[in-house]
Amino acid sequence: MRRRRTGALLVTGVALAAGLVSGCGIRTTSVPVDAGAAPTRVPCNVTGSSEPAAQGVQLRVYLLCGAQLERVDRRSPLPEEKAVGDPVRTASALLAQLEGEPSEEERQAGFATAVKGPLAVTAGHRGDPKDTLRLSRQPEDLPPTALAQVVCTFAESAAGAGDDTVVLGGPGAYEPRRYRCTQELKERPDSTVPTVPVASAPVSAPPAP
Repeated sequence: MRRRRTGALLVTGVALAAGLVSGCGIRTTSVPVDAGAAPTRVPCNVTGSSEPAAQGVQLRVYLLCGAQLERVDRRSPLPEEKAVGDPVRTASALLAQLEGEPSEEERQAGFATAVKGPLAVTAGHRGDPKDTLRLSRQPEDLPPTALAQVVCTFAESAAGAGDDTVVLGGPGAYEPRRYRCTQELKERPDSTVPTVPVASAPVSAPPAP
């Protein structure tokens, strides 16, 4: 009798253990489960092309990748002699690169752009601070990520002021503002672009009678 009772208790214990396992949502199976490859982060790195280097000026623009701003090297068809020393030409070439769709290699690497045309850039108005650039739309009216792309791209080029800032205005009579590209902005391009005070252009003295 004792042997039968012990055997019954063992069977009951095994049944209870199996019930607990199934109650926790765990099922045993003899079939291997393929969960697929582990998720990978977008590379944000364009591999070098085997094609010959394009003619023109090398430009560096900031594109969106992985919810951050990442720098990408591009080539502009603008001849180098026409770009050097002309901030407006440089800014126009950079803006055209930002508005264009990323290449197939860039898309595969995870790059995108929030800058949508039509958008143009011209020199500042009379009385604007030195090196002012005027956009065809008010900077504050651009999406935050698009403005962050424009600011960081311009600020780190010949179109900027040389201190990671760029003075931008719109087409109207509103005063331009000096925008700064910071590491925090590159990491959070959807945040407000920081600004710093901008001094007005000096007024020329009237000619002597």
